[in-house]
Amino acid sequence: MTAQGPDLAAAKRLLDAAKRGGFHFQRVAPGPDGPLWGVRETLHWRDTIYLAGFSQACTATRARTSSLIIPGGPLVTQRLTGDALSVLRTVMCDWNP
Repeated sequence: MTAQGPDLAAAKRLLDAAKRGGFHFQRVAPGPDGPLWGVRETLHWRDTIYLAGFSQACTATRARTSSLIIPGGPLVTQRLTGDALSVLRTVMCDWNP
């Protein structure tokens, strides 16, 4: 997928919706097109999004939050990999906070 017209506009709208939905994003590399890392923490979930580019290397994870100490880290229940549009769409449409 290339960053063109309607797909790019849809991804930007989904990114704005993610920000309104509680995600906090930061650039993890210099420059206006550097990768974005986003986190949303709720009572039951810790959702992360990594957007490295529009059509490449975008991921998201959903892990249960727990007050228990779990060997090996948090319990990741879902993991996504794909382009920015599909990752953002799945997180915003299928993962309820």
